[in-house]
Amino acid sequence: MTTLVKTQKIYDEFINFIAQGTSPKSVTKFQYSEATKEQIDDLVERAKLGDLSPSEKNELEQFLVVEHLIRLAKARAHQYLKSVS
Repeated sequence: MTTLVKTQKIYDEFINFIAQGTSPKSVTKFQYSEATKEQIDDLVERAKLGDLSPSEKNELEQFLVVEHLIRLAKARAHQYLKSVS
């Protein structure tokens, strides 16, 4: 599988979540599928060993960008929920 396809899957998972309609509470509870978690865990472990190909390194970097955006969205959702309660 190419990096583009794997990275697209990571993006797709969160985009599909948003497209289905979200609420601040659901954003705070978003989690990746088990398959994606396993894929990322594998990349992280292999990165620690210095055992990633350039395309896998790129895939991991792309995931980190997506993960950062998700964490920001979760933080904002938590802030919103606190402000309305």
